Amino acid sequence: MEWKLFADLAETAGEKRVSVDPAMTTTVDEALEALFETHPELRDRVLEHGDVVEHVNLLVNGDDIATSDGLDTSVEAGDELALFPPVSGG
Repeated sequence: MEWKLFADLAETAGEKRVSVDPAMTTTVDEALEALFETHPELRDRVLEHGDVVEHVNLLVNGDDIATSDGLDTSVEAGDELALFPPVSGG
C-alpha cells in the first residue's frame, strides 16, 4: 500500500511516495499511523484532535474518505492513499 503526498506535505516528509506494510493496516486510521511512524512530522499537519484537519484531503483509490467511513474506511494491499492540501492557482 502506498501513500502519495502532495505540495507542502511532500516537502515536510521529504518524499512524494511512502509505502506502508499492508499486513499491519486494515483502515485508513491504521495506514495513517503507519505513515506517522516513519514521518512523525506529518501528524500535526494532518490531524487535529484525532480527525483529519478540514483543509487536508485524504483519498483512497481516488475516493474522498469524507464520503465513506472517514478514518474507519477499509483499506487493502495495493490501495493508493493520497494526502493533499487545497491547491489554488491563478
